[in-house]
Amino acid sequence: MLFLFLFLLPAVLAAPAKRDGDPTVTISHPQATILGSSALSRIDEFNGIPFAQPPTGALRLKPPKPVTRPLGAIQATFAAKSCPQFSMNTDTSDFPTSVIAKLSNIPIFQTIANVGEDCLTLDIRRPAGTKPDAKLPVLVWIYGGGFETGSTAMYDGTSLVTASINLQMPVIFVTMNYRLGAFGFLPGSEVLKDGSANLGLLDQRLALEWVADNIEAFGGDPSKVTLWGESAGAISVFNQLALYDGNHMYKGSPLFRGGIMNSGSITPADPVDCAKGQAVFDHVVKNAGCDDEKDALACLRNLDYTSFLNAANSFPNDVSYTSISLPYLPRPDGKVLTDSPERLAESGKYADVPFIIGDQEDEGTIFSLAQTNITTTEEIVDYLQDVFFFDATRAQLEELVSKYPDTSVHGSPFRTGGFNNWYPQYKRIAAILGDVAFTISRRVFLTHAKNAKPDIPFWSYLSSYDYGTPILGTFHGSDVLQVFYGILPNYASQSIHSYYLSFVYDQDPNSRAKYMEWPQWSGNNSLMHFFSDHGALLPDDFRQPVFDFLLENPSSLHV
Repeated sequence: MLFLFLFLLPAVLAAPAKRDGDPTVTISHPQATILGSSALSRIDEFNGIPFAQPPTGALRLKPPKPVTRPLGAIQATFAAKSCPQFSMNTDTSDFPTSVIAKLSNIPIFQTIANVGEDCLTLDIRRPAGTKPDAKLPVLVWIYGGGFETGSTAMYDGTSLVTASINLQMPVIFVTMNYRLGAFGFLPGSEVLKDGSANLGLLDQRLALEWVADNIEAFGGDPSKVTLWGESAGAISVFNQLALYDGNHMYKGSPLFRGGIMNSGSITPADPVDCAKGQAVFDHVVKNAGCDDEKDALACLRNLDYTSFLNAANSFPNDVSYTSISLPYLPRPDGKVLTDSPERLAESGKYADVPFIIGDQEDEGTIFSLAQTNITTTEEIVDYLQDVFFFDATRAQLEELVSKYPDTSVHGSPFRTGGFNNWYPQYKRIAAILGDVAFTISRRVFLTHAKNAKPDIPFWSYLSSYDYGTPILGTFHGSDVLQVFYGILPNYASQSIHSYYLSFVYDQDPNSRAKYMEWPQWSGNNSLMHFFSDHGALLPDDFRQPVFDFLLENPSSLHV
């Protein structure tokens, strides 16, 4: 019942009545009058502002198109519609999540929960009464969710803007919806030939162009935009840095001047038309009943919404047995994302902007709960070979697994001895998945960045503020509660807010933060180690044999 309540909640949130003094903003690209609200006395809110034409009908599975016609008055007080969600595991043997999945994936429930294809909108929060000439820095949030779930409605920036006011570093907060799952990241040779790959990334880029054109009317400074994302959102931030080989110019000016990446950066991937990508396309086509059509992509575009949604969502999700071996994710297409991200990083083909990047200590735990049948080292190797790394030899995977010989030392949750081993190989799998996908791949990226762009400053961190949480530790996504929302007003949330906002203002987390100095990573490869009650510096040399393996075998670990 609680799940259904939360799922249906956006539909029952009524728009606040228009009151005298509620904010109104006029924009010109396209022409529109945005009617917001000030339900909270200190924050102006604007929801569901269109930045693209509806990606429906003939525009389904096509690159987004900007809005060109005048929109008139936009009542931006309702909760914005979310893009179609790839909600949960649809494996019928996985009870009870399969039952919840079937409910949440049924189009009528997604409709009730305010989900649909016409979803390319953005939300804005600002200090109440901000004038157009305020020129406040702009923080653009890109949500995570494995490129399967997420929405602007899930990430209300009110608490962040309130924190920025309290810290005397007020900002404008923007977040955009982008297409997910097969709607935004369908792979396959047909998609590549059609020029319709990586649509979710193109949605994000078009939203950033809208910000460049219009944010000044809200009191923001388009020359002071910082990108921030978590998980798939952090991967998206790096991809925005790397799109078009690092070209982030628009109308002669950069779209952003800095980036913050929480739990994600380079995700090595084979091309859109690789064997795995083609298998995903063929699976969707078959489930859609389009496998006998001469033009399968056209068939998918012509399907009714219900049929396409069901076909798109006919895979397990990222907390199922197949874990973070995702069917839908950014893949190189030779044009938008010209190569695998680790190669773009190594060659310096990304924007010359400062950045912050870091991880939760136990990134892999929530992605390793379902593999309870794996009880031996050999079965771990089988699992990695069958589910994840098709390009790796068995000898390579055996070498990787051998880097984690003892769960009391190398297992996640880390630093917990023999405790928290949910099943015989849980802590090893959690450590491997967390390191390969997030924590140690981050160090690989930073090593490339130090070599490719030695003059660009960057900072890195590790968070352990949830140490002691049974089974999960400081798990992937726990920073959404701790940092984004600041649920616990402890040292971690307060200091990170201060460091991040200083970075948004001055591209330096130390400039206005009243906490210990955070050194650049390139100085002595030190991390800021965040605990719930203090911070400390940590040498970024833990699990060095794993780093050496990842650095030496990048092509074998593509997904």
